[in-house]
Amino acid sequence: MSQPDNPGQGGSALPDDLIQYPSDFPIKVMGPHTDEFVEVVLTITRTHDPVFDPSTRVERRPSSSGNYLGLTITVTATSREQLDNLYRALSGHPMVKYVL
Repeated sequence: MSQPDNPGQGGSALPDDLIQYPSDFPIKVMGPHTDEFVEVVLTITRTHDPVFDPSTRVERRPSSSGNYLGLTITVTATSREQLDNLYRALSGHPMVKYVL
């Protein structure tokens, strides 16, 4: 999937002035319903948010068929660059189906 060529937008849809940093920022990630998927998402998230606490900042929702798992991770966003890098790392992993 290509990103829109939009200078000053960092490749995402929200202008910088809509997010005040630092702030809590939820990200939804969908992938297979496996322990490995959860660990991959948590490891990537910790890399980009060192204060991330998975015991209080993760919600899990299995799909109706049980084949997929939706995770909502809430990170402490400190910059647009941090969020862009986290989004790219998550969406670039082969186990991740969607990142919203």
